[in-house]
Amino acid sequence: MKIVLLGYMASGKSTIGALLSKQLSLPFIDLDAYIESKEKNTINAIFKEKGEIYFRRIEHLYLTELLNSEEEFVLSLGGGTPCYANNIECILKAYTTISFYLQASIALLVERLIKGKENRPLVKEIGDEKLVEYVAKHLFERRFFYEQAHHKIAIDQKETLEIVTAIKNQLH
Repeated sequence: MKIVLLGYMASGKSTIGALLSKQLSLPFIDLDAYIESKEKNTINAIFKEKGEIYFRRIEHLYLTELLNSEEEFVLSLGGGTPCYANNIECILKAYTTISFYLQASIALLVERLIKGKENRPLVKEIGDEKLVEYVAKHLFERRFFYEQAHHKIAIDQKETLEIVTAIKNQLH
């Protein structure tokens, strides 16, 4: 079984994924970290040096490599991953894969992004007052892809363990 977590930046995919993988005794893979290890470069450097088109191409390559492997794991995707290169179709067609959209409100995402801005190159330079519009626009564009996940988990007002339990309950 492959469990794939998708959702917007700061929706908790990596945090939830790491905890879920421990509870299920499955390896945890963060797609961005996987790409960085394969490319021997940071995501920021890849974007800067080779551009977004190159990044989206290798992101698709490594995602399909993982989905086609015999391994079982919990995988957290980058916020944009489902929206490019038919990635959402690849996830949905992989018969051993179960996907979860960690659905958060704009207010919660903005609050989290403001707190962790220094670690988020895509929003680092955006003023706090413009962040609501930025997130709302992105969510509007990406919702079509996110909503195709097998399951949706609303995460507002939920503790990490509650979200993990909700995912585990959908697995049975």
